[in-house]
Amino acid sequence: MRQHSTPSTALQPAPRPLRGTGGQAPSRRSLLTGGAGTLAGLATGAVAAVPPAAASTAGAAPHGRTSDVVHLDASALSRAIARRQISCVEVMNAYLDHIEGVNPRFNALVSLRPREELLAEALGKDRLLARGVRQGWMHGLPHAVKDLANVRGLKTTSGFFRPPFDVPPASADALHVERMRNAGAVFIGKTNTPEFGLGSHTYNEVFGATLNAYDRSRSAGGSSGGAAVALATRMLPVADGSDFFGSLRNPAGWNNVLGMRPSFGRVPGAGADVFVQHGGVEGPMARNATDLALLLSTLAGYDERSPLSIEQEPDVFAGRLRRDFRGARVAWLGDLGGYLPTEPGLLPLCEQGLRTFSALGAHVEHLDALPTAPGFAGTEDLWPLWLVFRHWLIGGILHPIYQDPLLRAAMKPEAIYEVEGLLNGADGNPAITGLDTYTASVKRTAMYQAFRQLFQTYEFLVLPTSQIFPFEASTTWPRSIDGVPMPSYHRWMEVTAIATLLGAPAISLPVGFDARGLPAGVQVIARNHADLSLLQLARSWEQVHDWVASAPAAVVQ
Repeated sequence: MRQHSTPSTALQPAPRPLRGTGGQAPSRRSLLTGGAGTLAGLATGAVAAVPPAAASTAGAAPHGRTSDVVHLDASALSRAIARRQISCVEVMNAYLDHIEGVNPRFNALVSLRPREELLAEALGKDRLLARGVRQGWMHGLPHAVKDLANVRGLKTTSGFFRPPFDVPPASADALHVERMRNAGAVFIGKTNTPEFGLGSHTYNEVFGATLNAYDRSRSAGGSSGGAAVALATRMLPVADGSDFFGSLRNPAGWNNVLGMRPSFGRVPGAGADVFVQHGGVEGPMARNATDLALLLSTLAGYDERSPLSIEQEPDVFAGRLRRDFRGARVAWLGDLGGYLPTEPGLLPLCEQGLRTFSALGAHVEHLDALPTAPGFAGTEDLWPLWLVFRHWLIGGILHPIYQDPLLRAAMKPEAIYEVEGLLNGADGNPAITGLDTYTASVKRTAMYQAFRQLFQTYEFLVLPTSQIFPFEASTTWPRSIDGVPMPSYHRWMEVTAIATLLGAPAISLPVGFDARGLPAGVQVIARNHADLSLLQLARSWEQVHDWVASAPAAVVQ
């Protein structure tokens, strides 16, 4: 069990370099220029070709050939580094070269450190391997942290702090960042996020907008939009993010990668308050289930600084993910019987993706409404409950900034809306009182009990990851969906509120593209603490149809 007083460095002996055929060690040149198949094959013990690229959807390939190193799965790259088939310095150079050519087009990575610093750190990782020391599976992997979390030595702008109200570099890592550093990651910078992480569209006044990996005229989603695009464009092997209102799910669906919101407490956090079950949780993003599970195994685990964290050893996520899903029962909730406005074409695409469950032998049934229970009336209660929960937590977090007139004048309207919704009321509702928050918590408990009963029948509940396809990046947020007005900046994201209110794990899985080449996904929700079952499902899902490998963004084809 992890304890903060003795942080594990996870030092491991470095495996001996793997020999190639005929007893010859593979050369650096063959690994760097011989194609991803050469490197991946050596890393796994079998030759594996680069996944075939599907038809392009948007964007042009960067000048020159993208290094094959960046096409490797994170787990394969980790093994290659461990076996010293490729050096950490070579990996860092490959990624930095790729980032230099790609990032200016998408603006996913921000606050990048100087190359010379990163190469020096990578060289230090190689020297550790030469002494037989491997810190963990992320040893030597380039990584960028979502710009809402502290990384020692880097500024946390939260998409807001800049001159004349700048912030100094962080003096310590956030808890989950500390764990990735102990696992050997090299932090190259940050991934872009909306101001304070508000809204599922990644733009801010500090760094500008992050653009969709499949169509640069479209939103990347958010608030982990920078992370999702960096993954989809192969600028990072894996990515971390956080999720209050779909922020690990929506950008994953919009950029054809995987994103997982873990159960509350699975990934501990040590913020200003550790006793309230906050909506926000940190979690992993990746291009396949194995990498997703490996990163979760690093982020997860009890820590005494976070008393509500789950006391289950995280090693279970690093094991084999194979499972037989024959007979599993799945409920497709769709648009909740017409309650959720949805862009035309989205539901049919998601329902087409549901065929993957059938291919796995699972049984899918269609439900038209949320479950009810005494004290929870289903869709009638969902949005009012969410507004109290959201205003109370986000308004409380942002209130100290709001109190400063200089800072308040620089806050975007959506941030002010959250604070003033708490203090004064919003959307025709009064100010939120202590009694309101308690009453809402009781209603949330009733909602949980209703879903607990539903989970006795169904193992998984499925909804669209978003109610729309990626919208124009020049738009702050969609004002309507299929003719239905959206009264607030986040009403169009209501479909993601359910898992958050339940504190349950949810994963975004790709389901393909519309006629314009825009990606979409479904979110699969499991009962509380059943995170492993979602990872197992993701692994089986990609065995049927691996959308990430078969349809990469045009910029990396």
